[in-house]
Amino acid sequence: MKIILIRHGKTAGNLEKRYIGITDEPLCDAGIKELQAMEYPDCERVISSGMKRCIETAKLIYPDKKIEIFEQLNECDFGSFEGKNYAELSADPDYQKWLDSAGKLPFPNGGDPEKFKTRCTREFVKITQKFSENKTLAFVIHGGTIMSVMEKIAIPKRNFYDYQIENGHGFVAEFDGKNITKTENL
Repeated sequence: MKIILIRHGKTAGNLEKRYIGITDEPLCDAGIKELQAMEYPDCERVISSGMKRCIETAKLIYPDKKIEIFEQLNECDFGSFEGKNYAELSADPDYQKWLDSAGKLPFPNGGDPEKFKTRCTREFVKITQKFSENKTLAFVIHGGTIMSVMEKIAIPKRNFYDYQIENGHGFVAEFDGKNITKTENL
């Protein structure tokens, strides 16, 4: 099965480099314009997280397709870091502890990164099994969601942060039911 993993377009929070996880922001004008200027591969079915920014992105990229919503693909809850950027967090000792852990500690008052990765990967596999009759699935999701799935099941194995991508970009790959292979940048 061919899979297309697309990170949603830019939001106001993305422009300010804020941690935007559970905040349900819409796309900003710059994000819409960037998406409209890009070309994306066609697909048979479009999968989206339940967040506005993903649904809006999916509708812009695939206006003639039905969008299937799966909330288990939503971004991680950044807890006390939600809505803030590096400059605002730089003096926070909890933020420094989180950075020192290479992002492995749970977010204060928020989600646990390892549980988040497991949730996203499990949902990705369930969705591909559910729609296995399709030759091409497009997932319009979050950067963290894409990074989680790729870290867990892409071959060759890489670090979570190696799969970081810009808004509106992503990967085109093959999925055999167990592993993601033949990955190309979108």
